[in-house]
Amino acid sequence: MARPKLQSITDKQKTSVFSLDSLSAIPRFFGEIWRVSPKLFTVNSIGRLLAALSPVITLWIGKIIIDEIITQIALEEQDLTRLWTFVGIELGVVILTELLNRLVTLTDGLIGDLYSNASSEKILRKTNELTLEQLEDPEFYDKLERARQQTNGRVNLMSDALGQVQALISIVSLIAALIYFEPWLIVLLILSIIPSFINEAKYSSHRYSLARSWTAERRELDYLRFVGANNTTAKEVKLFGLTDYIALRFKNLSNKYYHINKNLSIKQSIYGSLFNILGTLSYYGAYVFIIIEVIAGVLTIGELTFLSGSFNRLRNNLQQFFSRFTRISESALYLMDYFDFLDIPLEQHTVNPIPLPEVINEGFELRNVQFYYPGSDTPVLKGVSFHIKAGEKIAFVGENGAGKTTLIKLILRFYEPTSGEILLDGININKFSKEEYRARFGVIFQDFFKYEFRLRENIAVGDIAQIDNDSLITDAAERSLASQVIAEMTDGIDQQLGRRFAKGQELSGGQWQKVALARAYMKNADIMVLDEPTSALDAQAEFDVFERFIGLTKGKTSIIISHRFSTVRMADRILVLKNGKIEEIGTHEELMNNPQTYSRLFNLQAAGYQ
Repeated sequence: MARPKLQSITDKQKTSVFSLDSLSAIPRFFGEIWRVSPKLFTVNSIGRLLAALSPVITLWIGKIIIDEIITQIALEEQDLTRLWTFVGIELGVVILTELLNRLVTLTDGLIGDLYSNASSEKILRKTNELTLEQLEDPEFYDKLERARQQTNGRVNLMSDALGQVQALISIVSLIAALIYFEPWLIVLLILSIIPSFINEAKYSSHRYSLARSWTAERRELDYLRFVGANNTTAKEVKLFGLTDYIALRFKNLSNKYYHINKNLSIKQSIYGSLFNILGTLSYYGAYVFIIIEVIAGVLTIGELTFLSGSFNRLRNNLQQFFSRFTRISESALYLMDYFDFLDIPLEQHTVNPIPLPEVINEGFELRNVQFYYPGSDTPVLKGVSFHIKAGEKIAFVGENGAGKTTLIKLILRFYEPTSGEILLDGININKFSKEEYRARFGVIFQDFFKYEFRLRENIAVGDIAQIDNDSLITDAAERSLASQVIAEMTDGIDQQLGRRFAKGQELSGGQWQKVALARAYMKNADIMVLDEPTSALDAQAEFDVFERFIGLTKGKTSIIISHRFSTVRMADRILVLKNGKIEEIGTHEELMNNPQTYSRLFNLQAAGYQ
């Protein structure tokens, strides 16, 4: 794989740290923080405000204490009341500051945890709102990766942004104090800080550009981590001896990223050190000037400590302020990636949807349906037209890639036909509410997901609102022949499945398919769709499942995809697809009397059992 080039930070991908567009995302960000916990946000803000005034107050009290000590030393009769009063005040300020800092740290952590959870939930919900077309687009996964990868970074951004306000208050108070004594020190201070700020901004920009341009490669690294260290892949990794291949592939790709990042870090460190030395020299230049002023009697010893302390504190605060500003600007760019993901346009809901028929009378009709997958120039379906009668059980047959599953996706409205239309009882299905329309289906796909949840949840996902309805769950399991699976579990329907969590029980492929099939029976659906749901069952078990299915779905419209013709022949009619077109349609007997694809495939499979 060719190493991605480090993109210019000035391209069209919002990669300028100084971009006002990126900083404009911060108000929206704080709106989200506020909604997470208004009380904690208020407490945090007040704590920072009070803590921000501590530095100048502490330094000023220190000045008074030193001057008072020198004054009392010169007196024959000493009165230390004023001295000890200010020592007590300083102690109180220091203790209060410590408590405020602890409070800020505590609320930062609590708000951060709440926001991290809330933003992760938003990403999860947004992902579910997107279309299948968007979810199957590699560019979508780049956006998703950029949105997910900075969850902790967004929490740090909150702390940095609030800390910036706190630092600004401290800076203003310290500047006011310095101006009162020596205004020109401010000019010297700012001139010493600016080069360091520019350096940090420049390299933060390049770091973001690097991270953005390597999004796909970092997704690959995450995938290699998963493949190389996961119980799902462990058998094949061991059997085929893939450890070295996966580890070397991971090492080579991660090393490429490391070397680019290392070069950036070295350059940033070298220039940063030079500019920091410049700042240190400016501080000591100011310090020497203040000492000369004290020797000349222009300033007191207390004012020396106050000015030197204020100058040093202000210098550090300004360095942190500018450094934090570049971090905020960089994080704001990642924040824009997060908001860009949340703002991905959703598919338009049907305006003024037509109510679905309470009872399906005519069934489905596909009229000259043609479909291209996004980005493809080759049609998957070409002028497909046929009718599925209400209550009919129809099987889709064809070689891999013929378009069987694509037809299912179109009927379920996961995709829209490129041309042509699909009707239900004579009405275009796009005129129905998508949510209400899909609720009429009971569906199991070949690549169903094995949720490592409880057995109860694995069945109830077919109608999650019924998760606590034990009788409905056990009835669905009985229908799919998964009741035996429940009987074998130590904790029954509350058995944890999978090996990821404690006390988890792994199921065989056939057991998983029976559990998945139970999902389709969870609701009294008008239309049942089974896309290769029993491929892991033995021939007898599959026959039993489908024989039961035929009996239980009497009067329901059913669509079946299967490569086993002993199952397919149970259907009322069989539709044969080849290269995206309908080649044949009819009953098993009709198709066997017509020497084309169906009879050829049937005889090939039958010969394998002889």
